[in-house]
Amino acid sequence: MDNKELILNFIRKHKLCVLATQCKGMPQAAVVEFGENESLELIFDTFSNSRKVRNIRRNPNVALVIGWDENITVQYEGKATKLNGKELELYKKVYFAKNPEAKKWDKQKGVIYFKVEPRWIRYSNLNSRPWKVLEINEFKQQDKAHVQKLGKAY
Repeated sequence: MDNKELILNFIRKHKLCVLATQCKGMPQAAVVEFGENESLELIFDTFSNSRKVRNIRRNPNVALVIGWDENITVQYEGKATKLNGKELELYKKVYFAKNPEAKKWDKQKGVIYFKVEPRWIRYSNLNSRPWKVLEINEFKQQDKAHVQKLGKAY
């Protein structure tokens, strides 16, 4: 199993993460439900009037932490982008495949969706001796064909 597959398998086991944004140099964190795809992009929804949305509009660079139980975690840094149009519909399929109960919010006024494209990911397993720490910091840009394929894969 390669590093990307190990990280993806770990991320798939979790539905919640902590999303960190910043406002005027001060950090702000929120727990969000998320989905993921094969490219290690994360998808989440939120209300358009939330602090995280205001912060992302000013600065799309975000950090997330996934998993904190059992001494295994993923730290994730990336760029958040609001989803629209056909891309939105494809990514919602991924999100709802993992979080079917979130469909109840889909038609709620003000609910919007973001994808986060990874720039740096660190997987840490503190149960290993020595600790197992893996980093990925090279990611290929998705092409439109892959995004279209994405909707059929889930």
